[in-house]
Amino acid sequence: MIEAGKLPEAAVAECLLDLAALEDVGVKLVIVVLGGDVKDLYDWSLECEIKVAMAREPIDCPRLQQETRDILGRGQVPVVDATGHSALDEAVVNLVIALGASKLIALLEKGILVEGAPVHAVRAADVPAMAAGPDVVGAELLEQAAIACGRGVPRVHVLDGSQQGVLVDELFSNEGVGTMVHADSYRLIRALAAEDIPELLGMIGRSVRRSFLVPRNYEEIESRIQDYRVMLIDDNVVGCVALHQYPQDQCAEVACLYVKQAHEGRGYGADLVRHAEQMAVEKKIPRVFALTNRAVVFFRDRMGYAEVSAATLPAERRLMLEKSGRLSQVFEKWL
Repeated sequence: MIEAGKLPEAAVAECLLDLAALEDVGVKLVIVVLGGDVKDLYDWSLECEIKVAMAREPIDCPRLQQETRDILGRGQVPVVDATGHSALDEAVVNLVIALGASKLIALLEKGILVEGAPVHAVRAADVPAMAAGPDVVGAELLEQAAIACGRGVPRVHVLDGSQQGVLVDELFSNEGVGTMVHADSYRLIRALAAEDIPELLGMIGRSVRRSFLVPRNYEEIESRIQDYRVMLIDDNVVGCVALHQYPQDQCAEVACLYVKQAHEGRGYGADLVRHAEQMAVEKKIPRVFALTNRAVVFFRDRMGYAEVSAATLPAERRLMLEKSGRLSQVFEKWL
């Protein structure tokens, strides 16, 4: 969605060049023009060698959905006239849902700011409380984005379209530069699959080298693959945790906790620990413990664990700790 009539020409031109690059790598696009000269933007798209086709029907016509599908089916990019409509109103969202689009990206004159900055990723369920806050610019847009997610749009990105290069920066940087509202399915914790193991090893390698995590190899992880869980953001693995059980001692270890640097500070580590604790509850394990040499404050103050003596560890795990020579502190929590 491009608010073409209100954006600097240079920003629109760069956006179209970026769309041409996305088209070249196989991304299926629909360009919806929110005001301005639609024919002018269509001509610019041709200049950028985007394979555009002008949709005859306006955004609120029921026949538009089929026309748009037909244009996409021919390998072209539909250009849709949405003059008089806002970026996230019902007619626009209806088209997005009908096409099964994975992202709705709105390049607008003004973006959404919370306490002076974009919110890089916010769950639709968390939007009402956030939008009611005292320092929110674009609260109505934020609420409309959440409604769109509730109706079936997986992700809604609202960008400050006056910034050149904002589209590529949003799509290809770790955190993005605009505000993204996502349905709950955007973030997922699931069991580790065999094909995930190389990625997990690469992800935790930095902390292993710095002695923050116990060294692990492919075979060790594969042999206990049922213990591991990974967190996915937009289908990309960003974190992991494991729950190693000690049935004779009626306890389990929360281990291999890691979140990628680019995703730190968002509460993902706490979510992974809580997930491991829930696994223990489901297995009727009354006590969990964790060994750490750098996350003392996290486990003690954030997660409610209490520091205990290494003597409380299962004998097998205590022996491993002694052999490793690591100076880990032990924390436990009764569930």
